[in-house]
Amino acid sequence: MHRFDNSQRSLPLDLAAASRISGSSDDVGILDVESAILSLDPTGKRFATVLRDTIDQILDGENTGRYDWNDLYKTEKTHAGTMVEINLFRSLGLDSGEDLDYLIAGKEVDCKFSQTLYGWMIPPEALDEICLVLWADDHKSKWSAGLLRASKDKLTKSGTKTKKGNRDGKYRLTKDNWSMINWIWRDFELPENTLLHLNKVTLEGILSARAKTRRGDGQAKVSELFRRVQQRRINRTTVRTLAQQKDYMKRVRYDGGARSKLRPEGIVILGHQHRDYAQKLHISVPGRGEFVSVQLRKARGDSFDTPRIHLDGSDWEIAQPGDLHEEAPLLPKNGAADDEQ
Repeated sequence: MHRFDNSQRSLPLDLAAASRISGSSDDVGILDVESAILSLDPTGKRFATVLRDTIDQILDGENTGRYDWNDLYKTEKTHAGTMVEINLFRSLGLDSGEDLDYLIAGKEVDCKFSQTLYGWMIPPEALDEICLVLWADDHKSKWSAGLLRASKDKLTKSGTKTKKGNRDGKYRLTKDNWSMINWIWRDFELPENTLLHLNKVTLEGILSARAKTRRGDGQAKVSELFRRVQQRRINRTTVRTLAQQKDYMKRVRYDGGARSKLRPEGIVILGHQHRDYAQKLHISVPGRGEFVSVQLRKARGDSFDTPRIHLDGSDWEIAQPGDLHEEAPLLPKNGAADDEQ
């Protein structure tokens, strides 16, 4: 049996259970905007989803095979701020501002994103206005969001230590004034970029998988992903990046996909509709658009101390290192087997 990587770098996203860090601002405008944002997204889940989806959108794994922010061109990274601004606008259903990006609680708000913490560039038109500052780091799997009043006397022109500044006249926050940010969420978990956080051996094994014909390489990589990365949540973006085709879900399904190809090895690929099975096996539970693979064997003995599930008239439990392959049971399409006990 292959050694596989089941280390879950990020825990299931449960933002409601995390402690929200709010600043101590006495700026009424900032407090009004913060309150309005929290009324739209009390847990930060929508913010986290927008940041995850925007990064994936820029990486464009389906067409490029990229999964690492560091592989982007400078122009693509620069464009990220605009895309975050637009995607957040749509997700939260915000109003457009007259001079700045948003109108929130009757206040003009400028949206700024950076993958470098405190690296936001503040334009002249946002001086003395409220800025929504966002940071996300795909390598750290963390994100933050906060508000600040862009007071000119607490900013410096970018690229210099003087007030002369650079050609476009943008400002940035000085280190001495980092504390002026009123954090709404600080260092929250960013939904994981799976490929980016696999160990080197596992990743190389997946990316080097080849089929007899080049057209089948995408399938070989997807199958190798579920073979090597078991008991760990895998999202559709990861599958899309490896498959590099429009109908990427075809590479997961039965009828020639990974579910069929891995079945002789005892490996099943659980989707969201099979989450009850994952819970009974005490492994990571797939959310919507996620999968979890696990190798099974027929249950040994009559003891029910070991987590097990009932499929195809038999009880199944998680296979152990050294076990011989047993053909896995077929998963029901609707997630509930007729004979499940």
